[in-house]
Amino acid sequence: MQFVLHKDTERVINLTVKLVPLCDFYKITNTTMAKQIVETPMMKQYFDIKAKHPDAILLFRVGDFYEMYGDDAVIGAEIVGIVQTKKANGPGQFIEMAGFPHHALDTYLPKLVRAGKRVAICDQLEDPKMTKKLVKRGVTELVTPGVSINDTILNHKENNFLASVHFGKGSCGVAFLDISTGEFLTAEGPREYIDKLLNNFSPKEVLIERANRKRFEEDFGRFLTFEMEDWAFTPDSAQERLLKHFETKNLKGFGVQHLKLGVVAAGAILHYLDLTQHTQIAHITALARIEEDRYVRLDKFTVRSLELIGTMNEDGTSLLDVLDHTVSPMGSRMLRRWLLFPLKDIKPIQERQDVVEYFFRHPDMKELLETQLAQIGDLERIISKVAVGRVSPREVVQLKVALRAIEPIKEACLNSDEPSLCRIGEQLNPCTLIRERIEKEVMPDPPLLLNKGNVISKGVNQEAGRSACDRLFR
Repeated sequence: MQFVLHKDTERVINLTVKLVPLCDFYKITNTTMAKQIVETPMMKQYFDIKAKHPDAILLFRVGDFYEMYGDDAVIGAEIVGIVQTKKANGPGQFIEMAGFPHHALDTYLPKLVRAGKRVAICDQLEDPKMTKKLVKRGVTELVTPGVSINDTILNHKENNFLASVHFGKGSCGVAFLDISTGEFLTAEGPREYIDKLLNNFSPKEVLIERANRKRFEEDFGRFLTFEMEDWAFTPDSAQERLLKHFETKNLKGFGVQHLKLGVVAAGAILHYLDLTQHTQIAHITALARIEEDRYVRLDKFTVRSLELIGTMNEDGTSLLDVLDHTVSPMGSRMLRRWLLFPLKDIKPIQERQDVVEYFFRHPDMKELLETQLAQIGDLERIISKVAVGRVSPREVVQLKVALRAIEPIKEACLNSDEPSLCRIGEQLNPCTLIRERIEKEVMPDPPLLLNKGNVISKGVNQEAGRSACDRLFR
């Protein structure tokens, strides 16, 4: 970290930076040196917040801008391609600075996250016009490569998995969570099996015990990892966190109680969500076991050589590219999963073939389903946004459209003579009451942001409507 300071102060800081890790450097705000660095009240506030998130790039809201300082500014400016400047920080002192307009967050945030950076978004917690003192600020969201529900960050054709690996004596436990869809999976087995799962699920971030970094890299190669304290990977801590979330007395109902290492890995993921302030996770309703015996094991060399989802040549075409004519993001993600996890049992394979044959014999049914599925959009991720309170007014209207599109699908499946389609029809729920309430209370063409107004329908109690919207569209 470089500062422009008085010569004596600069000599002290340069010596100290060589001896003290950056994360500790941010924490020593009560020392004489810190007092010399942090001259202005706002910069002292910045360093206090930064000390709580030393491993993340802190986007600090100042008026209409998000600003980065120090090393964050140097790194962030290079990643997103903006100009780095300097900011006055007390008499004769300056600190590196880079920033962008707050409305451009969706443009710059994805670039930081895709570069493998953790990003802490620090917002103003009160209206500057309503106070004469320093505006209160706090981190409202910690976005990491493995934990995001932001559409500009996510690839709609593939899951965005966060993984966790726990080492045992002769085997490993692994868990995968896609917070954008609510899928939560676990497994355990020998190193070779876990290696195949990691490569096939392609997690964007992997949680490991701090003491096991070297072992992880030797066994599984290079993934973007985050080191957690060892206590998060203890059986008692993991079990307690999982039971608290699912509100159950044990895990027998999920069929994972015998996967002791896998349960520990899953519990560590929930601890990580607490750490990153993702506490509204009611859409994560189950922990499922990855049924090893159902699928053919494909290692990374097989997947690459067969060019199942990627190609060895820049202008090549993968098998997934050839096959993927799905009309919904959910279909794309499912097809990708099917390619990477081929079935072993003949019965489910034949059931899939029977459905395909049915569509050949009933092209009108296929056309109906394509039309209705195209209207559904990414229902899976919209539902997750509702659960975490981050859905937009337009997405709520899209939810209404999707629920309306489900009814013809349900009816067509129930009226077919194909058993697999009938079972799908029985499981579909168009949630009529929810759809009707949205139709009644939300304008048919609302703005993207709640604060733009014109969201609540006429005739609805405006105060009650605003209260409900504040809870839903935060």
